[in-house]
Amino acid sequence: MATMESDTAATAALMDRFNAVFLRHDPSPLRGMIAEDCVIEKIKPAPSGDRCVGRDACVALWTEIATAPGTRFDLEETFAMGDRAIIRWRLWTSDTTSTRGVNLMRVRDGLIVEAMGYVKGA
Repeated sequence: MATMESDTAATAALMDRFNAVFLRHDPSPLRGMIAEDCVIEKIKPAPSGDRCVGRDACVALWTEIATAPGTRFDLEETFAMGDRAIIRWRLWTSDTTSTRGVNLMRVRDGLIVEAMGYVKGA
């Protein structure tokens, strides 16, 4: 039980640092949070999305999202359990429309190894 609690605390702390990238529009810490073999399952192109494989591709995608002009994220909830996390968010674009979404995250050795993104459909 103590191991699960310490894993959960470490995952929660990593997700706090990860979320701060998007709230502050500062992707500089990303490289230190992402595993070399990280995989992101993206929400676009519809309907099935695409994948980013490897640290460089994942950092590039998240940097693009974090620094997109005129956007902002509202963090709605982050839940961690062991090596897994769920992040609920709302993205606002420059034209004041918003999209709700969720990321399912997996962590290994203190680094993000998997992220699957989903958005609320019409």
